[in-house]
Amino acid sequence: MKNNEAVIRFEHVSMQFPGVLANDDVSLEIRRGEVFALIGENGAGKSTLMNILYGIQTPSSGEVWIKGKRVEQYDPRIVIEQGVGMVHQHFMLVPSFTVAQNIVLSREPRKHKIFFDNAAAEAAARKLEAEYGLTVPETEAVEDISVGLQQRVEILKALYRGAEILILDEPTAVLTPQETEELFSVIRRVVRDKGMTVIIITHKLDEVMAISDRVGVMRKGRLVGIHETKDVDAAKLASLMVGRPVIFDELIRSGEPGATALRVEHLQVSDHRGLPAVRDLSLELRAGEILGIAAIEGNGQSELIEAITGMIPVRSGRVTVLGREVTGLEPGEIRAAGLAHVPEDRLATGISGLATVADNLLIGRQREPRFNRFGIQQNRKAIRDYAQEVYQRYDIRGAGVDSLAGDMSGGNMQKVVIAREFSFDTPVLVISQPTRGVDVGAIEFIHSRIMEKRNQGAAILLSSADLDEVFRLSDRIITLFEGEITGTFRAGEISKEDVGLYMTGSKRQGGQEA
Repeated sequence: MKNNEAVIRFEHVSMQFPGVLANDDVSLEIRRGEVFALIGENGAGKSTLMNILYGIQTPSSGEVWIKGKRVEQYDPRIVIEQGVGMVHQHFMLVPSFTVAQNIVLSREPRKHKIFFDNAAAEAAARKLEAEYGLTVPETEAVEDISVGLQQRVEILKALYRGAEILILDEPTAVLTPQETEELFSVIRRVVRDKGMTVIIITHKLDEVMAISDRVGVMRKGRLVGIHETKDVDAAKLASLMVGRPVIFDELIRSGEPGATALRVEHLQVSDHRGLPAVRDLSLELRAGEILGIAAIEGNGQSELIEAITGMIPVRSGRVTVLGREVTGLEPGEIRAAGLAHVPEDRLATGISGLATVADNLLIGRQREPRFNRFGIQQNRKAIRDYAQEVYQRYDIRGAGVDSLAGDMSGGNMQKVVIAREFSFDTPVLVISQPTRGVDVGAIEFIHSRIMEKRNQGAAILLSSADLDEVFRLSDRIITLFEGEITGTFRAGEISKEDVGLYMTGSKRQGGQEA
């Protein structure tokens, strides 16, 4: 179904925010019946460009054309009527509504033009399922289905609204390998059979190579290249994104694992609703090794990490760090016992956006004598000198240590969190989602720092939704499903596809303890 007809056209589009030129004179055509990948570093302008296309933002200058018609008013409701749909990275679903109710949301069928017609909604969902080959449990509540199925609901919702052009923002961020392949099959089918156009924003270059027909590369707000995917490779794309060669060499491992540094025994933890999230889980982590957690979002990995680090209470069980029990202690007390923590949500619990970079780098050290005069007045010069040294050592980029952390790009915020926690030089590190939403250049740097800590003898518990990351960094891997360990594997013992089966509970090993 591919042809050269342009269904989307950007003509000299620029987007100026206070102090930031997010898009700089971008001209781009996207064709009917193709999969177009849009890639770039954090802050490169790709999401801003797609938000303009979807009508969320109005460009400072330039024009956008959809199916030959110039966009006169930037409003998602109007753009949706023109056949554009967008599936955001964080799904826009109502958890308590059924699948069918979410699909027809804002265009609900009515009885007598007044009452919601649930039967008609379910019938509409079934019709879409049959037409596009996307099976979903239309009568179940969205909060009770998997993340992969929730994504299908989002796609069906866009199709129900008549989408012919579908924008997918980081579509595989929380999917298993099997769910990713199922998504790709759907994309290929709607492009081949329906002539749809699919635009993917992603950081995963192997997926760009696997699914796209063409790829556009953005850097610092500008479109620096458009390529037929068959004519480039992942290394070429990575270098175009960051403006320099990016080499993901095999990480060098040195040393043998030592004594047990972190022990979790028969841990039971509830989620925010009071429901069981971690069920009788036990594991051991030794000095000089990385234990990776592979799990679909919502299967207890977040609660496990938060219980270990003192962020939420433990119902029963024990956590020990270097032989000292820390169960129920405050996060600061657990850090003092020898455990530092990179939380999964940098904005919610990792940094203070309204504080300076220097103050964020100091968190946890502010009472140290070198940063205080007589215990009552901060030594700002000592603080700034320390922050400047850490800032440079961890290649943090921005307006400097005196700027607000909230004004930085996501990747540099993440570097601030990692720099602070790694600088404690604790024997145990618990790291959640170290490179979520981070570009390839920063990923390369963060991975090297994690491996450096491991080789220096740190015991590292790593939780990541990115299976490539788990496989690249881990010495051992555990899989979680519904708060239980379903498998424990040494590096190289299992494929990503088989790990996906353990992540969904389709397979289990006999024992549970790691």
